[in-house]
Amino acid sequence: KKMGLQVRYFMPPNTVAPLAFYFFGDLLNDYTNLELISTISTMETFQKIYRPEIYNANAVAGSCYQPNLKNADHSITQIVYDRKERSQLAIAQGKFTEQHFIKPYQSVLEKWSANYAI
Repeated sequence: KKMGLQVRYFMPPNTVAPLAFYFFGDLLNDYTNLELISTISTMETFQKIYRPEIYNANAVAGSCYQPNLKNADHSITQIVYDRKERSQLAIAQGKFTEQHFIKPYQSVLEKWSANYAI
């Protein structure tokens, strides 16, 4: 909410944890079904990697969901999450974005963002 986004929680039947959608506008009318399906697929994959104790649990969540990072009943993913490598990748991606997107299109981006200033 501090970034101007709304949040809406969605818990498909027989899942282990709800998904949180952060969005602008109207979640169900401003986004296509394909965009929502893609988002759900991506969220399910990444959340299992980053928080297996919650999102890769072996039991379906109860009617009153209570997450627990100490949950021992979960499956470990086969993907190693390396924070140092991720930080290095973020720096490289940032430099690439600056060189190929921000600097070449800076005036266009400034004009565009002026329409959204608070």
